[in-house]
Amino acid sequence: MCLSGRLLLLCLLAAWAAAAQAGAQKYEPLAASVQAALSRIIADQKPPQSSFKDPLDAVNWLDAMSERLAKRLPERDYRLDFLRSVHYEATRAGLDPQLVLGLIQVESGFRKYAVSGAGARGYMQVMPFWIGLIGRPDDNLFEMRTNLRYGCTILRHYLDIENGDLFRALGRYNGSLGQAEYPNMVRGAWEKNWGWGPQVIEPAR
Repeated sequence: MCLSGRLLLLCLLAAWAAAAQAGAQKYEPLAASVQAALSRIIADQKPPQSSFKDPLDAVNWLDAMSERLAKRLPERDYRLDFLRSVHYEATRAGLDPQLVLGLIQVESGFRKYAVSGAGARGYMQVMPFWIGLIGRPDDNLFEMRTNLRYGCTILRHYLDIENGDLFRALGRYNGSLGQAEYPNMVRGAWEKNWGWGPQVIEPAR
C-alpha cells in the first residue's frame, strides 16, 4: 500500500475510533407535560443575548477558551461564535459552560459533522429520535446552535430526572447509565482542559 493510502487508512481509523467513543441517549417515552416543556424550550428562538455577567467576564472567558480551542477550531470568527453559543446555551440550561465543553470534547472532538455508530449527530452527539420525540421534525442536528440547544436541554432533562446527580445524568446522556468510564472521561476533560474559576466537580466513582 502506498504512503498516501496508508495515511488515508490511518485517518479513517482515527475518525472511526473517535466516533466510537460516543454513546447514545436511550429512547424513553416522555410524559405529555415533559414533552411539551422540552418542545417549548427547544422552540424558544428569542434573539441571543449575552450570558456573561459583565463585558470584562466575556472578554476574559472568550480569550482563555479561544486559545485552548484554536487547534480544534482554527477559524477565529467561527470559534468565537461557537464559544458564545456554548456559553449562552449552557447558562440558559443551568449548566456549567466548561462542563459542556468537556462533554463536547469527549463526544465529538469538536467535529461539527461527527456521527457515531449509533447515529448520534454533531458536536453534542444528539440522537435523531429527539427531533421526533419533541415534535420538531425539520430541525437540523448538524446546525451548530440547534445541536447545542438540544444537547444542553437533554443534559438538563437528565439532571432533573437524576435529582442533580451529574454522574448518573452523564451516564444517561451517553447511554451508559451506572458505568464510570464515560462520566469520568467528561470530568477529566472538563477539569484538565476547560477549568475556569471556581468549579464544582463531582469525585470519580
